[in-house]
Amino acid sequence: MYLFQPLIEAIQPRIQYPALIVMGSAHQALEFVEFLSHSAPEGGLSCYQMDLHHGTKLSTLLKEKNLSAKIELHPDLWDVPAQYRTVLLPISAHGERELKLDLIEQAYHVLVAGGLLIALSEYQADQLLPKAMKKVFGKCSQLPSSHKGSVFWAHRPHEARPRRRHEQKFHARLGQGPSHEFLSRPGTFSYGEFDNGSRALIDSAEIRTGDRILDLGCGNGAVGILAADLAGPEGEIVFVDSNLRAIQLTELNAKSNGLSRFRTVATSEFSHLEPHSFDVILANPPYFANSWVAQLFIEKSAPLLKPGGRFYLVTKMLNHVVPMMVQTFGEEIVVIEHRGYNILSAGLPSESSKE
Repeated sequence: MYLFQPLIEAIQPRIQYPALIVMGSAHQALEFVEFLSHSAPEGGLSCYQMDLHHGTKLSTLLKEKNLSAKIELHPDLWDVPAQYRTVLLPISAHGERELKLDLIEQAYHVLVAGGLLIALSEYQADQLLPKAMKKVFGKCSQLPSSHKGSVFWAHRPHEARPRRRHEQKFHARLGQGPSHEFLSRPGTFSYGEFDNGSRALIDSAEIRTGDRILDLGCGNGAVGILAADLAGPEGEIVFVDSNLRAIQLTELNAKSNGLSRFRTVATSEFSHLEPHSFDVILANPPYFANSWVAQLFIEKSAPLLKPGGRFYLVTKMLNHVVPMMVQTFGEEIVVIEHRGYNILSAGLPSESSKE
């Protein structure tokens, strides 16, 4: 299904190379590469992604179509080492508002002087983009289009602009424990506040002194850092996420909150994690894509638990997730209702219970 092709056709004459396609789903980025590859010179197209999962999927799709584009994977758009004459920013309906603003801000810094930012929106009358682009670039124009959606463009002025981050801090604590400050940025889970589902998860999990804990899909690391208060100085936290910005934030938050026994793993797979090595696994998967992330977390977590280890997952999709838990862990699933969420817990039998 081609969402942006009519808009791409409308702006194609304005595109100068090298060009960078920023974010969007893997299929949306593929749509741009597929259409523009006929006019782009060799090496003229690159794609920026923040998440390893999306980057890997895009790479696979490009190979299947025998298309070529360089994939740039970084926590921030302005981490991309090259500069471009055109940046293409596809904006999907219902996308995160703060992430849109952040990407517009960062696009300024990967464009050459006089370079062109083109933002393509699925909204027919997008109110956010022209205001944001005018604020950053000074001017913004709209390309007339008879197709569904809208197109805005702006040239980068020749003067340099200081980098401005979109970020927020928030505080969270467990009971009477110490208060922790967490840095959050757009494009990562739990931006600007401690998520209620995460609060329900950490409240309900049994964590013992010295436990080795896996914070699976860690976001900014808040859950694992609070879990470290319960595990004590002998405990260890391993943070895993496919989002590179999330891993960067977790590193910053773990260090600023005094954690010493921790490590971060940026991966879209689980091959980097030691089997049978965790006492506790904590998971708060996103609620989309027919629960496939929840299913992945459940299936891949069981081999990582020690005998007697405990797996906790928070969800609002009880009817979808319970069968997945039962299929992997068996019938002995515990459901805890807390703060409007369901926390599902399961575990592996201990060595003594096997005898």
